[in-house]
Amino acid sequence: MSGLNEIFGDEVVTHALVRDVALPYGAGTLALITLDNGHDHTKPNTFGPNGLTELNAAIDAVAARDDIAAVGVTGKPFIFAVGADLKGVPLIGKREDAQAIGRLGHDVFRRLGELDVPSFAYVNGAAMGGGVEIALHCTYRTISAGVPALALPEAFLGLVPGWGGTYLLPRLIGAEKALKVIIDNPMAQNRTLKGRQAYELGIADAIFESADFLEESLAWTARVLTGAAKVERPEIDTGKAWDDAVAQARWTVEGKLHGAAPSFVRALDLVAAAKDRTRDEGFAAEDEALADLIMSDELRAGLYAFDLTQKRAKRPAGAPGKDLARPVTKVGVVGAGLMASQLALLFARRLEVPVVLTDLDQDRLDRGVGYAHGEIDKLLAKGRVSADKANRLKSLIGGSLTKDAFADADFVIEAVFEEMSVKRKVFAELEEHVSPECVLATNTSSLSVTEMAAELRHPERVVGFHFFNPVAVLPLLEIVRGEKTDDAALATAFAAGRKLKKSCVLVKDAPAFVVNRILLRLMAEIIQTVDEGTPVEVAERAAAPLGLPMPPFVLMGLVGPAIALHVNETLHGAFPERFPLSEKFAAFVKAGRTGVYRPDFTLDPEAVAFFEGGTAPSTEAEVLDRALRALAEEIGIMLDEGVVAAAQDIDLCMILGAGWPFHLGGITPYLDRAGISEAVNGRRFLEPGTASLA
Repeated sequence: MSGLNEIFGDEVVTHALVRDVALPYGAGTLALITLDNGHDHTKPNTFGPNGLTELNAAIDAVAARDDIAAVGVTGKPFIFAVGADLKGVPLIGKREDAQAIGRLGHDVFRRLGELDVPSFAYVNGAAMGGGVEIALHCTYRTISAGVPALALPEAFLGLVPGWGGTYLLPRLIGAEKALKVIIDNPMAQNRTLKGRQAYELGIADAIFESADFLEESLAWTARVLTGAAKVERPEIDTGKAWDDAVAQARWTVEGKLHGAAPSFVRALDLVAAAKDRTRDEGFAAEDEALADLIMSDELRAGLYAFDLTQKRAKRPAGAPGKDLARPVTKVGVVGAGLMASQLALLFARRLEVPVVLTDLDQDRLDRGVGYAHGEIDKLLAKGRVSADKANRLKSLIGGSLTKDAFADADFVIEAVFEEMSVKRKVFAELEEHVSPECVLATNTSSLSVTEMAAELRHPERVVGFHFFNPVAVLPLLEIVRGEKTDDAALATAFAAGRKLKKSCVLVKDAPAFVVNRILLRLMAEIIQTVDEGTPVEVAERAAAPLGLPMPPFVLMGLVGPAIALHVNETLHGAFPERFPLSEKFAAFVKAGRTGVYRPDFTLDPEAVAFFEGGTAPSTEAEVLDRALRALAEEIGIMLDEGVVAAAQDIDLCMILGAGWPFHLGGITPYLDRAGISEAVNGRRFLEPGTASLA
């Protein structure tokens, strides 16, 4: 323990405070343990060695008593507990220390299920990881309907639920439901459960409203103890249903991750084996898995990525002071196509201010406004907004055929055709109608913001505001500073981005900015190998170790070959030697081809024929090596150019904007670990030990 205490020297200790509660109905006395680290809800309860030791002492005290009828565990206001204290994990250098932290959690938590009296977990607030597991060890559980998030996110970070989760949860609710929590939700960008969803899955035995949650939970406890309330749980099928659930989850994991995330496979293996293991065997297997994964590059990469998305994303490097931002009370959107309609809906939902779309055609304008209103109706049907809120949102979104509707707008964004002359014309027209302080934003994916603003009277208020599609889902917003963009316009853009609940990254005005530049360099290299004679299927498989959400040619089909070609042409104009134009790909686009796959995801021979004729095919390994070297070169150049402040911003953009795998930590740690960064650039992107063991 002393070694662990030293490693976790900065631990914010979660105290275990014990008090007696007289239960109603003559049920006796309950010893209530409240988990509280002494801070408000912005610093949640976590478990490090000292906190676990203090909890163990509290359990010692209640276990020695013969005057109590039950033991309860609850959290401080709004927070139950959110799991292990992860700050010390990157400092663990020995496997035995990694194994010791797993054993300590098991040794302490399991005591709650092995007392002489029943134990009750009262999940009053957010519960993650070890917070869920301590509840699983208890005999019974209640949950508040107001719980905003309950999850076992460990596999998402590169770990497994290692304090009982992979054994206890499937034995409580069955393998299929448990795997949704342990595998599916973490794989879906760390989706969480609301309190009622957790109850409906069977994780909790009872649910009560948050206003009188503890009082109602204690009354329910008394009824259970006196026999007035019976807790019935379904019998768990440990036969074919268990095996089928595991097989389905294994197919999903392999299909999405291609073996690139060992934590998901390890968690799945633990659940698969839990059906035949004793509790001791299950817990021992979790200890071994934790030890292996804590001493892995994948975990360090996952923690690095977690830190980026939770901290750096909230404090964007280089952003002006918030006090410079001007209020936004009305928004204009130029265009009424799908992207423009999505933007209008997002601004109305998040900023709750009037949003006006403009277009030259009434039918197109009506379709754009109608799309936004239709999406609000869908939210209403799903119960995500009330009828009053739906009506209010619809009233905020309107249309106009003339730009004088923007006269009192504070922020206008264009979402028109990706052509410089078109966008410059739009901005010139806007300047005749809007106030001098109105921010003019462009959703361009690759064009120069500086050039777009060059002929305006007030180029200082033009800013790049690049969303990723689908707008409502992908969290990244690249905010681009042109050469003359002033701090007030930039600060207003960042303030608006925050209100839109986007993670904003400041980007220099450089061709294709960050995400598209990197993805197009990858695509250009892979298309070049296909031009040379590499079969499409070989090139697709070559990228599998990167763990991207989809192979390159599938991504091209989703984005649209014409758009990919257009961005590539922009980049070719700026960097012809690194972004070559493929005549075969250009012919493919000119022929109106939308992808190389049929609807059943088999290759379309007619589409593939456009790329035939090469005489120098590459192997999968050669394609991957070329792609990685190209990425390392491009990122090195981007950092030298100051496109972003640091390599961490490259990783943040790729994780949030391109779905780059969380468990890899982003692209720069992957290139560092593979030795590619040094081979190409003569240096690593990150310091040794960042997002890796060494």
